[in-house]
Amino acid sequence: MTDQSAEQSAGVHVTEEQVLEALKDVIDPELGINVVDLGLIYGVTVENGEAVIDMTLTSAACPLTEMLEEQTFAVLDPITESHRINWVWMPPWGMEKITEDGREQLRAIGFNL
Repeated sequence: MTDQSAEQSAGVHVTEEQVLEALKDVIDPELGINVVDLGLIYGVTVENGEAVIDMTLTSAACPLTEMLEEQTFAVLDPITESHRINWVWMPPWGMEKITEDGREQLRAIGFNL
């Protein structure tokens, strides 16, 4: 492994964009759409190798919170030194937060948007 790839695998030079791209592998188990395209990611910051994800859910009472946390940590473990989710409830999630890609995916499974 080169010094550069060792540093990246340890999260030294990971960017917000790389974290956001990795989060596209976190799939909402109910809808089968990734959390980025569903608009559940409100923000990503990376400082000193730690990624902080501002994330919400479609409902504060979502029973799948733990599953989404596990998926999030699984995709971030290889690229960051540390990471945490900052659960955000305001503003509440709404359909307007879904990306165009997310809307296309929802239409493909029968949602009328």
